[in-house]
Amino acid sequence: MSELEGRVAVVTGASRGIGLAVSELFHSEGAHVVRLSRSLQRHVDPRRTDIPCDVTSESDVQAVVERVVAETGGPDILVNNAGAFRWKPFGETTAEDLEHQLAVNLVGPFRIVRGFFESLVARKPAHIVTIGSIADHVPLAGNTAYGASKYGLRGLHEILAAELAGSGVRMTLISPGPTDTSLWDPFDPDSRDDLPGRPQMIPPRDVAHAALFAVTRAATTNIDLIRMTPA
Repeated sequence: MSELEGRVAVVTGASRGIGLAVSELFHSEGAHVVRLSRSLQRHVDPRRTDIPCDVTSESDVQAVVERVVAETGGPDILVNNAGAFRWKPFGETTAEDLEHQLAVNLVGPFRIVRGFFESLVARKPAHIVTIGSIADHVPLAGNTAYGASKYGLRGLHEILAAELAGSGVRMTLISPGPTDTSLWDPFDPDSRDDLPGRPQMIPPRDVAHAALFAVTRAATTNIDLIRMTPA
């Protein structure tokens, strides 16, 4: 039997990068994967449900929650991955930059967890995986709004983990270093000296395997934190 046979996994930001890699790996391990993203190329597959969703929209999230709970009973695994990236020093960061990063990287994940919260607790054992960043624990110069949002996401994750301790809902924070996704495209990192080149970045599939490792441990064990750096 595959590792995730019969389990339902909801993955946000699933159209590219880490979210796509997690979705494909979990699907290959037998899960019914509910992929959420603003844009998706839909597949005809009885173990895959694709739903357009903007995590900054309360109505989108509510519609997703209602549909997923009605059709599947709710997720056994929730992977909060959707995110946005703006790389600016403090002096160039506007209030709109900060508000946008907080809306996508912090308030969005809050909405998703809050929407599925009751069904996750009722469906236990369940697992919430939060995809953070090196920027959730290292103050990187030039990274004002994104860093603030990721520090906030780590705080939200850790508080929720404390509240859910012993509930049957496990919590894992994965904090990867620079990962080779399309979020870097506007910055052309291979042409800059102040950013790692793509060959030095972590492949998204490696982050996906970390998530798989966390959610497939015995129910007696919780993997609280995985921090990843390029080898």
